[in-house]
Amino acid sequence: MAGLRARQKADKNRRILEAATRLFREVGYEAARIEDIAECAEVSVGTFYNYYQNKGDMLLATVAMEVEEVLEAGEPIVANPPGDVLAALSALIDQYYDHSLVYLSKEMWRTAMAISIQRPETPFSKRYTELDRALCAQVTTLVQKLQQRGAVLMGIDTAAVGAMFFNNLNMMFTEFVRDEAMPLEQLKIEVARQNRPLATLISTPGH
Repeated sequence: MAGLRARQKADKNRRILEAATRLFREVGYEAARIEDIAECAEVSVGTFYNYYQNKGDMLLATVAMEVEEVLEAGEPIVANPPGDVLAALSALIDQYYDHSLVYLSKEMWRTAMAISIQRPETPFSKRYTELDRALCAQVTTLVQKLQQRGAVLMGIDTAAVGAMFFNNLNMMFTEFVRDEAMPLEQLKIEVARQNRPLATLISTPGH
């Protein structure tokens, strides 16, 4: 019985999140009303408030769902990366970018980023920072794996280099969501171009 209740709760939560992301895309984050989200999810407004206190909480839950799925999808790449440093980085980063607009629009990303910056002491901002750190840690783990396999020079500070790669991909993603006209492929090409010099510098000759 407890298992059934847990599944029903998870199903309602998923329906609320899917309804919210659909409405955010259709009418925009600011214009989407909680009453409309509840109606689309086929739950009462009271049920909505059993799961989320406001739209910001729901936006964070969507960001968290996005990042958690991205991290999971990145695990096989980190476990068995291509031998070339730039190819391995591109495989992981492109996977991040390809998934970035599955649940969130550019407007939703801008809103999430703004909330995180404007309210640094809130649970939203702290959780957003945790998710960024998890992504940074995965990029760093990839660089460490490449070093263990001999593709990255020994003596390289993999934590520092991983943070550099992540900070660049994160900054470029911010530029991407600021520019409604920029296509995803342009973002990936530009980031790969910027990563190439550093990837070359840290690579073992022959890799």
